[in-house]
Amino acid sequence: MTQPTRDLSPRLVLGTTDHETLGRLARAGLDRMPDLAETLLDELDRARVVEDAKLPEDVVRMGARVVYRTNGGAEQDVTLVYPAEADIAAGKISVMTPIGTALIGLKAGQSITWRDRADKRQMLTVVEVKAAAEA
Repeated sequence: MTQPTRDLSPRLVLGTTDHETLGRLARAGLDRMPDLAETLLDELDRARVVEDAKLPEDVVRMGARVVYRTNGGAEQDVTLVYPAEADIAAGKISVMTPIGTALIGLKAGQSITWRDRADKRQMLTVVEVKAAAEA
């Protein structure tokens, strides 16, 4: 497995609705999951926000199905969901997980580094994004 040696923070873009909803979710999680909530708030702060109708189709949004590749080369096919809908066995990962927070706002072809629960730097690359309606 190739270990990333530097942090990657690519440009992010989010639709207005996801930006507002995720902001509320992150602020509500500050007491229970402060590290993840702060990371999500940081990602929201650096994201460019556009009208929902102008969000490019290949951008990871809530409900999107995403194929991503890890720094170890494995590909994962997941759907990004809110915490109450998460079901790892069904491939539904919560946005309030390290990977979920890393994925939101990326587009196909972008890579990002993130810290796992052991605080080890990991990297993922978005291979494909399918909107919720297509998934």
